[in-house]
Amino acid sequence: MTHCILLGAPVDEGQRRPGCLMGPAAYRVAGIADTLAALGHGVEDRGDVVPAAPGQESCDNPAVHHLPEIISWTNALREATSAALTDGMPIIMGGDHSLALGSVAGVAAHAASISRPQFVIWLDAHSDFHSIRTTTSGNLHGTPMAYANGRPGFAPLPPFPNPIPGGNICMFGIRSVDPAEHGAMQETDIMVNDMRVLDERGIVAPLSAFLDRVAAANGMLHVSLDVDFLDPSIAPAVGTTVPGGATFREAHLVMELLHESGLVTSLDLVELNPFLDDRGRTAKLMVDLVGSLMGRKVFDRPTRSY
Repeated sequence: MTHCILLGAPVDEGQRRPGCLMGPAAYRVAGIADTLAALGHGVEDRGDVVPAAPGQESCDNPAVHHLPEIISWTNALREATSAALTDGMPIIMGGDHSLALGSVAGVAAHAASISRPQFVIWLDAHSDFHSIRTTTSGNLHGTPMAYANGRPGFAPLPPFPNPIPGGNICMFGIRSVDPAEHGAMQETDIMVNDMRVLDERGIVAPLSAFLDRVAAANGMLHVSLDVDFLDPSIAPAVGTTVPGGATFREAHLVMELLHESGLVTSLDLVELNPFLDDRGRTAKLMVDLVGSLMGRKVFDRPTRSY
C-alpha cells in the first residue's frame, strides 16, 4: 500500500475568478483522507503549504498579474512536493493550475536526484503551453506545461530543474488550444491525445501506449488532473468550462488504468472552485476519481444522493 501525503495548495492568483483557494478544504470535507484510508493506504495530511511573502518581481508583458505571488507559490510547492516524495506519494490539492509550476518542478527535481526520468500526464481541457511572454490573458495557470518542457520566456521564475522532454509528456483530453500554443507544441514531440483522438480510438489504446513508454524507461509518473478535463455537465465547479469533456465512465476508466499500471508517483488536483459547485458534487466526484486511481473498483463505488 502507498503512504499518501496530502498537501493543500490554496492558490488563487493564477487566474481571475476567485474561489480556487477553497479547494483544499473542499477535498478534506469531501472525505479524501477517509477514501484513501478505506483502501488501505496510509494518509498523512501535512496541511496547507504556506508561501513566503511575495517579492517585487515583474516582467515586460503588461497582461501578467500576480507574478510575485506565483513565484512565491512556485518555490514553496517545489520544496514541499520534492520533500514529500522522499516519504511517499504527494497529492497536491489545489488551487488553480498555476500550482503545477511548483509541483511539477518538485517532482522533476526529485526524479533527477535518484536518476529516474520524469513523465507527466496532463488531464485537462487546455494545453497550458503559454510562457509568461506569450500569454495574452495574463493568467499564469495557462503556463505550467511550457515551463516544465523548458520553453523560453519564463524569467524571473527560477529555471525549471531538468526540463521534461516532450516525449515524456502526454496531454490527454485537451480541446481548447489557441494558435500560439498550437504552434509551440508543434515544435515538440509531446504526445497529444485530444478529444478527437479519444473519440476515434477510445481511452485504452492511447493511454496504454503512453504508459508502456513510462514503464519501459522506469519512469516516475506525475498525474495532473484538472476539473475541466471532465465534462461540465458532471463537474460544474470550475471557472474554465469547455463542453465535450470526459464522461463519468471515461474518467473512472482513465483512473483505473493508471492504477493498474502501478506507475503513478504523484498527483495534482486542480481548478476546483467550490463557490461554483452544486452541493459538493464536483468535489465528491474528484475524490471518487482519486479512489479509482488508488485502487477502488467499479463495483465499490458508493451510491450518491444526487
